[in-house]
Amino acid sequence: MRKLNEPEVREQCQIEITNRFAALEDSDDDVNRTWENIKENIQTSAKESLGMHELKQNKPWFDEECLGFLDQRKRAKVQWIQNPSQSNVDNLNKVKREVSRHFRNKKKAYLRAKIEEFETNNKIQNIR
Repeated sequence: MRKLNEPEVREQCQIEITNRFAALEDSDDDVNRTWENIKENIQTSAKESLGMHELKQNKPWFDEECLGFLDQRKRAKVQWIQNPSQSNVDNLNKVKREVSRHFRNKKKAYLRAKIEEFETNNKIQNIR
């Protein structure tokens, strides 16, 4: 977001967003769909004019598969919020357990690999 402090970048971003909103049709769809269109247009414009900001990854074991599990958990939670029936509660708890188990196993595998790497480096007396 620091790029927005630069006048040229800020102006380009504003133009991009304005153009996208001008292209939007005024429709009588439901409010949720209209909001989704607005959100998508702002995000797309920001990505194009500002570029993607890569977040520093604090967990090196976290990969695309983990993102899929997070998305699955989020969908189960939304489903439960929309319809708080007992089956949705059970499904949410089941998905939470699966996600936690997956993350735990991923982290253990990563730590095992790191330990083996350190042991190998120690055996050949390679100190980094």
